[in-house]
Amino acid sequence: MIKKIDKNKVRLNKHTRVRKKISGTAERPRLCVFRSNKNIYAQIIDDVKACTLVAASTLDADIKTTVTNGSDKEAAKAVGKNVAEKALAAGIDNVVFDRGGYIYTGRVKELAEAAREAGLNF
Repeated sequence: MIKKIDKNKVRLNKHTRVRKKISGTAERPRLCVFRSNKNIYAQIIDDVKACTLVAASTLDADIKTTVTNGSDKEAAKAVGKNVAEKALAAGIDNVVFDRGGYIYTGRVKELAEAAREAGLNF
């Protein structure tokens, strides 16, 4: 019998292992990335208070008008730049990067590099 591996279940297991070690605080919140087949999302989360401080995605109105496809590297760059600008406006400059169980390549890497270029430290 052939058993198909559920890739999302494997990713969630990796994410759970990472979350045991990584936690966002008020001084250094967590930059969490989620990517779907059509869009990419980024949130800056304070895990102590259990609240989202800043969020950006390809579904935001200002990004949606500039990006034609929400699932490519250019869209990830736009989301990374946008979340960094919002974070700096909110007074957040140091974060912990949580890649959400994804491999650090492609869209996740582009989002992280764009956030670094825009002024976030991690």
